[in-house]
Amino acid sequence: MNAEQRRKAILDTIRGRVHSGAELASRMGVSRQIIVQDIALLRTEGYDILSTRRGYLLQEGASCRRVYHVCHTPEQTEEELNIFVDAGGRVIDVFVTHDVYGLIRGELNLASRLQVREFTENLASGKAKPLSALTSGEHWHTISADSEEVLDYIGEQLKRAGFLISDEGR
Repeated sequence: MNAEQRRKAILDTIRGRVHSGAELASRMGVSRQIIVQDIALLRTEGYDILSTRRGYLLQEGASCRRVYHVCHTPEQTEEELNIFVDAGGRVIDVFVTHDVYGLIRGELNLASRLQVREFTENLASGKAKPLSALTSGEHWHTISADSEEVLDYIGEQLKRAGFLISDEGR
């Protein structure tokens, strides 16, 4: 595989799902440094590649963002996240404001029911608790979508479910 083919394969791999530099290097049969250089070149070509602590993600099409202030029980987490992804949104992150620690943010990058299910199964396994457990269920999500209409629809669905406190960034 030549460099151009490798970069195309990287784009295909990170489209819609986060992959670490080490994982990409192993898949492509090159060093992690080569992957870092390829990502830099792809960015100069105009690709919107997000770097997270878990790896790289190609962000496509989602040009609008909004922050939703919500509150619900831990048992309602999957229902809430599915509202976002079912409408065509991507759940970028979750964050809370803690009295002692201040802002605490977790990257999610969820865009499908499968990803939501995997996330909630990890929570249910006891590996971690939701950040909202620190604030009696109150938290915020940054959501990206293709249009303001999608974001408006998400707000309506959150309100209907009784989760919405406010939608900011309108």
